[in-house]
Amino acid sequence: MGAHVAWLVRSSASNLIFTLFIILSSAVISYGEGDADALLKFKQSLVHTGALNNWDPSKSPCNGTKANWNGVLCTNGYIWGLRLENMGLSGVIDLDALARLPYLRTFSFMNNDFSSPLPDMKKLGKLKSFFLSNNRFSGEIPDNTFAGMRSLKKVYLANNNFTSKIPSSLASLPKLLLMRLDGNHFEGQIPEFQQKGLRIVNLSNNNLEGPIPQNLQKQNASFFSGNKNLCGPPLERCEAARKTEAPADTKPLKAALILLAILLGLVLLVAVIIIGIYIVKRRMNRTEHLRLQSSLGNQSNSPSPKTRTPRAATTEHAKSTKKADSMKLSFVNKEKDTFDLQDLLTASAEVLGSGSCGASYKTLIMSGEALVVKRFKQMNKVGREEFHEHMRRIGRLNHPNLLPLVAYYYRRDEKLLISDFVDNGSLASHLHGNHNAEKPALDWPTRLKIVKGVARGLLYLHNELPTLAVPHGHLKSSNVLLDQSYEPLLMDYTLAPVINTEYIHHLLVAYKSPDFVKHRQLTRKADVWSLGVIILEILTGKFPTFYLTQGNANDAELKAWVNTIARENEVFDEEMRNTMNSQAEMRKLLKIGLACCEESVESRWEMEEVVEKIEEVNSR
Repeated sequence: MGAHVAWLVRSSASNLIFTLFIILSSAVISYGEGDADALLKFKQSLVHTGALNNWDPSKSPCNGTKANWNGVLCTNGYIWGLRLENMGLSGVIDLDALARLPYLRTFSFMNNDFSSPLPDMKKLGKLKSFFLSNNRFSGEIPDNTFAGMRSLKKVYLANNNFTSKIPSSLASLPKLLLMRLDGNHFEGQIPEFQQKGLRIVNLSNNNLEGPIPQNLQKQNASFFSGNKNLCGPPLERCEAARKTEAPADTKPLKAALILLAILLGLVLLVAVIIIGIYIVKRRMNRTEHLRLQSSLGNQSNSPSPKTRTPRAATTEHAKSTKKADSMKLSFVNKEKDTFDLQDLLTASAEVLGSGSCGASYKTLIMSGEALVVKRFKQMNKVGREEFHEHMRRIGRLNHPNLLPLVAYYYRRDEKLLISDFVDNGSLASHLHGNHNAEKPALDWPTRLKIVKGVARGLLYLHNELPTLAVPHGHLKSSNVLLDQSYEPLLMDYTLAPVINTEYIHHLLVAYKSPDFVKHRQLTRKADVWSLGVIILEILTGKFPTFYLTQGNANDAELKAWVNTIARENEVFDEEMRNTMNSQAEMRKLLKIGLACCEESVESRWEMEEVVEKIEEVNSR
């Protein structure tokens, strides 16, 4: 009887759990359907929605962190953001529809064609950021438009047609960090912004007047330029500005004197016009060069790699010809075309390091996006068209194990390559850095995963660039970045065609391979040799010191490093974890690495064979 009662209790509990599961499942399904309905209602208020044709009501907008609909940003099956940029959209932004998305925290509709007044943003009270720059929004913004938006951190309304005063509700947002209102027609005085965490407030090119509030006086002066009646730090003192205003009765006399001075100046200008143009051009070129050095850091002038904010040259930059072609970034990834060179010049720059090819800097632009700017020294002999064509060629490469190029900058004596910042560091730092509980040594399955990813990325380069002697040319552990899931990303690839030939054997790893050191022979198997070195480095934890050799590596040193590994019995890195029952597979990979490091080019394996053999290795 007792057993029967116990069974009934267990059965009832099971039925209850099953019922709850059905209810929760139904709730999840209806939630997903609600998201889709909200977005489709939002789409109805838009015009020219061709870019949103894949918003299919038969599919859920999100599948985990993957979006099924264009422009939707997902996490754990929820819609947390919308990025509908450069789509030619117009119409009305239906905030009532967006308010039905409970986890929406950010949206960006930049570079579209919206021309209505700004909607009542406080309807999205939990929003953290919005980006509406480069549209045609117009009219006044009511004072209470942003009231109660206590989570709002980033407000981008630049380059629209807003008028009247800056809404005072912006000044009361407790978490505001970044605000861009530049390029509008705002007038009147600037509200008293009291937020302690404010980083950037750009109010340039409006019709603002009066003193700059004290809490904004440490902002860059360029953020207030283009407002002729603003005064106070960081601009001219208000007292000095008032003194420059002429009394009404002296204005005609001063106007006559000014006209006379202009006429005299024109006479002198005609006499020296040719010399003047030459001097101005020369100074502009020199100023731009020095500005770029101070903005992005000049390793030779920096005593230590400390964080710095390169904003000193920004004022001069704002006065120069911003539309000049020589100051434009060239984007190869159009999805990232949301910043310009001025954003880099006004961003803080942290020196990441100075390698053989040049210095690298981490910059955080105004959108909050982290980028890496790499400044190359030895590319000044490559022509403009040749450089542009090669960068476009690199930009077309697309593989999960390549760090994609975002943009580049060309001047005859200045070359910059820009990519996303990967915050998990390089393979070299994980192999040779200090390990602790927070940053343990890489285990065997992870190391094998990295080897396979590096090999696949390298094979892709060899297949996509059949005409290049060395498709990568600079493969080493410090040029392999690791994302958060420890998937490797190759960087600094395919640089040989644009590096000055007299420096190339000093800079690139492939030119330190045994075949080049001994016979000045360079083949695609130099990349195979570099891959073999990385495999041995990953398995043994030993750093190949000949990378540090300037110029050509010592042939005996190369042989000694490889031969030492080949003859040692206890060769594997002692810090490598999860090696139980994997010794046979580890030795299989070791043999592949040694085969890649064969001194004879003829005996060394082809890339396709190497990758095929690596794919056969298992973690157990």
